[in-house]
Amino acid sequence: MRRAVAERLPVVRHAPSRGEVASLVDPAEADTLGRARVAPLDGAPALRETLRTWLSLHGSWDRTAVALDIHRNTVRQRIARAAALLEADLGDADVRMELWFALKWG
Repeated sequence: MRRAVAERLPVVRHAPSRGEVASLVDPAEADTLGRARVAPLDGAPALRETLRTWLSLHGSWDRTAVALDIHRNTVRQRIARAAALLEADLGDADVRMELWFALKWG
């Protein structure tokens, strides 16, 4: 970094191949960070899958229930339990984004 700054060279960690966010992150680092972030859900595959589906459906209780073939109150209970285990405020868009990437990459 110091050398690049001293020589006035551009500092690029990863050059985006197709303009995707994933191209900016080292896959090994993403995997490590993703796994660590959702580690509290290890051993609870139903919670993990419910959270992933709920996030993919933009927080829709009803669509998640249909996708998983469970009652919407079950979805609500699982999401609340996942949020508690992850110590996450799922009302915060940044937290939801972080968890989406963690589930995708980890």
